[in-house]
Amino acid sequence: MKDIVFDFGGVLVDWNPRYLYRKIFAAEEEMEWFLAQVCPPQWNAQLDAGRPFEEAIAALQEKYPAYRTQIADYYARWDEMMGGEVPGTAAIVRELKGKGYRVYGLSNWSAQTFPLAQKRFAVFGWLDGRVLSGEEKINKPDEEIYRRLLQRFGLQAQNTVFIDDNPDNIAAAQKLGFETVLFQNAAQLTAALKEKHIL
Repeated sequence: MKDIVFDFGGVLVDWNPRYLYRKIFAAEEEMEWFLAQVCPPQWNAQLDAGRPFEEAIAALQEKYPAYRTQIADYYARWDEMMGGEVPGTAAIVRELKGKGYRVYGLSNWSAQTFPLAQKRFAVFGWLDGRVLSGEEKINKPDEEIYRRLLQRFGLQAQNTVFIDDNPDNIAAAQKLGFETVLFQNAAQLTAALKEKHIL
């Protein structure tokens, strides 16, 4: 029986900073500039890799003093960036568990904010284990974080199906011998798992 590994953001949980910043900025253009230049994805990746929010925010506030409050909101109102569950995937996790599969998580996520998601979404409590970039201080697609997942839970890459919405993360997993599914939506994932005779 194969083991199944899910990414979190974009697969189990709909996370997007725009959910928060549309409430803060009146103009879409200014919001997009802010998320591209002030708090860009590369900066968020540092948070996912374990950089403390307090330190990262203080450094940005010094660089962009006109946006002090909006930068602070990235942490103070972080929970408003979570839109809800990705439709249908929690039901797939429940079905896999019901069939006796071991189900794990491998996610780029800050250890400081993950408890907020854990409290809000029951699906995280159904997992048999997880490896979180913020706790490991290393992000996907670095191969080391996949190796830690395999070692920690005694998994074999060739017997493990890894599900992620990021092609770079999928490519890294394939290189290590994982079976993979590039996630688009719950219906597509269900079809892929049926094709593998898992569902």
